[in-house]
Amino acid sequence: MAVAMLLPAAIDLRDNNDDWLVFVRSSAATAAFCSMVLMATQGQHIRFTPRLGFLLTTSIWLTAAFLGSVPLYFSHLPISYATAFFEAISGVTSTGATALTQLDDMQRGILLWRSLLCWIGGIGFIGLALLMLPSLRVGGLALFHMENSDKSEKVLPRMNQIALGIVVAYGTMTTACIIAYFAVGMDMFDAINHGLTTVATAGFSTHDNSLGFYAGNRPLLVISTIFMALSALPFIFYIKAFTPRSKNTLFDPQVKLFIAIVISFSFALAIVLRVGQNIPFGDALISASFHFVSVITTTGYATEDYSLWGPPALGIFFLASFLGGCAGSTSGGIKMNRLIVLFSLTRANLARLIMPHAVIKMHYGDSEITGDIAQAVLLYLFLYIASLVIGAVLLASVGLDFVTAFTGALTALSNVGPGLGETIGPVGNYSTVRDSALWILSFLMLAGRLELVTVFILFTKAFWVR
Repeated sequence: MAVAMLLPAAIDLRDNNDDWLVFVRSSAATAAFCSMVLMATQGQHIRFTPRLGFLLTTSIWLTAAFLGSVPLYFSHLPISYATAFFEAISGVTSTGATALTQLDDMQRGILLWRSLLCWIGGIGFIGLALLMLPSLRVGGLALFHMENSDKSEKVLPRMNQIALGIVVAYGTMTTACIIAYFAVGMDMFDAINHGLTTVATAGFSTHDNSLGFYAGNRPLLVISTIFMALSALPFIFYIKAFTPRSKNTLFDPQVKLFIAIVISFSFALAIVLRVGQNIPFGDALISASFHFVSVITTTGYATEDYSLWGPPALGIFFLASFLGGCAGSTSGGIKMNRLIVLFSLTRANLARLIMPHAVIKMHYGDSEITGDIAQAVLLYLFLYIASLVIGAVLLASVGLDFVTAFTGALTALSNVGPGLGETIGPVGNYSTVRDSALWILSFLMLAGRLELVTVFILFTKAFWVR
């Protein structure tokens, strides 16, 4: 992050904006802080335990959000620290909810920093889902590890090879997205910013109207839809694609389910638009696909207020806010692998009611779902629903109306970004939301990004008592 801060500093210096000094000082402070941590821990042989893993994961994301908020707070922007922290944690959690306005006239350094926060947070979460969460048995690609219990059968045998594969895949997709945006009409600065936030499925834009600024550019919407969908697939998928011995397991069940949901609901929404608003089916399909993929991948781009498309469309978008993409991607939400486990668990338990003595096995693809996996998914679902209800109640208690409070809590937990209603809807933002609500939403974004259990376990007595 210290190195990344020098990029907006260079942009502001070129634009003769005094905020370049803020970024340089923030970079120096960040580098000094990290250097002190490095020196304090160098040579230490610390045994990794689940307790350390939970604390380390949450601490890293909180530290990243705090460091990311520093240049925002000390810049020329007339904002409170709650707004600066909200914007930073929205970026590092790849949520994309913004409390800033007048983006079209904002200095380019701030715009680039917001996009970089999203990109850094996106690749950080992919690494977390592949390398950390499975070892803590709370989420990520735990099912991938279940399918490959023998080390020799894993996609790549060494952790550093997997990490390098993630970086290459993420960087390659980002570069391709930037080039594609530039080729269909974006200027280079917009292409870079939107490329960074598209692949991170974050949705920060350089315009108040989001991609509505380019609403008439149909090829651009198609490009955006494709890259949002690709970024919602597990990045291990791309590593497998170039690993010959893994090609026979290229498509896991969650990829198939995600593709099926995207195609079916996009066509359903296109029909709703064609019938309800008499839009040509081709235009309706492009718009429907773009907005549905934007919501289900938790990116949050919008070109118009899709809440005005009618009750059927509103119901589809509300459902999509829960679903999310695939585990091991940059998207949020409940995710496809958990939906498969929940469906298998429900079907097995219903069958046991009919045949109490039958031995019924649950499967994820060709692998059996163990009791630990089922328990982890049920725990996550309970915490998700409890957090949603309590979060909505807390937001309502600080003055938000019911629709804003409930959908704000939902989209923060799922890391979607925009909610519903006039305030935080697809064409709104969080600029008028009071600071107390921003702090609540910031916590929900953090908890949702880190798979809930990772954060809530820190509030238990058993965690702190040996």
